[in-house]
Amino acid sequence: MENQNPLQNGALEGAAGNGGRSGDGSALIFLGTGCSSAVPNAMCLIQPSDPPCQVCSQSLSIPPDRNPNYRCNTSLLIDYCSSDGIRNYIIIDVGKTFREQVLRWFTFHKIPRVDSIVLTHEHADAILGLDDIRAIQPHSPTNDIDPTAIYLTRHSMDSIATKFPYLVQKKLREGQEVRRVAQLDWKIIEEHYDKPFVASGLKFFPLPVMHGEDYLCLGYLFGEKCKVAYISDVSRFPSNTEYVISKNGAGQLDLLILDCLYKTLEAIKRICPKRALLIGMTHEFDHHKDNEFLMEWSEREGIHVQLARDGLRVPIDL
Repeated sequence: MENQNPLQNGALEGAAGNGGRSGDGSALIFLGTGCSSAVPNAMCLIQPSDPPCQVCSQSLSIPPDRNPNYRCNTSLLIDYCSSDGIRNYIIIDVGKTFREQVLRWFTFHKIPRVDSIVLTHEHADAILGLDDIRAIQPHSPTNDIDPTAIYLTRHSMDSIATKFPYLVQKKLREGQEVRRVAQLDWKIIEEHYDKPFVASGLKFFPLPVMHGEDYLCLGYLFGEKCKVAYISDVSRFPSNTEYVISKNGAGQLDLLILDCLYKTLEAIKRICPKRALLIGMTHEFDHHKDNEFLMEWSEREGIHVQLARDGLRVPIDL
């Protein structure tokens, strides 16, 4: 499994090891980089075209851990080591493929737990793994454990309460049997950049973006030494949000992690980060071929841009 060079105060230095934690610093681990339906596309395998889909057919011959075109739902794990040496693990989004991501990448990168969860929105590819949070919590048949903090908007909270009432319910009805479920501490956040919150010691600034023209989704800005923006689902940037993350606005990002499904390179040129990694790829993206194109584009435009891949670990000074 490849590792990226570390980002320290905006610079690229050194190289990381293969698997597990490299050094004592913070890191970003890409648990998933695919679209909502993930990759491979099931239809490409059960009703193959002639010729077959080159990206999806690779899943039949190349193991997922060696196949950068095998992509789970988009999700990022922040392995955050604070200045006092305390390490916390923060996950952004818990989608349909969460259990597979735990089995594959928590074990590979030696992630022992999740301390906080941050949600971007309440679509299936961001929340349908919430039930499986219990699998990475201490076992208690009576649910007598410390709950995991989860940060989300009021709209997402209301939607999840409908989809997962048993995760939200605080008191048992008379005669109701106790069943082991994920224990979550629901924390409502606001959809404004000027309303930051702190999750497991790391400050997050919400970045509202449009996900379609009738739906508001959140990205997040975090990091003091290195500024990182994570935006997984976007069709349009409101002007205020773009200003906050732009070189010609509030200041240049060290790393932009961006959804690649909508006019991505145009947005990157406007925002002008030092470096960008793309996520949310469908089976129309071939990791090797498209990264060759992006390498040429990067040299021409002076902004380093590449497709991320599942399992990628980026050491970074937060």
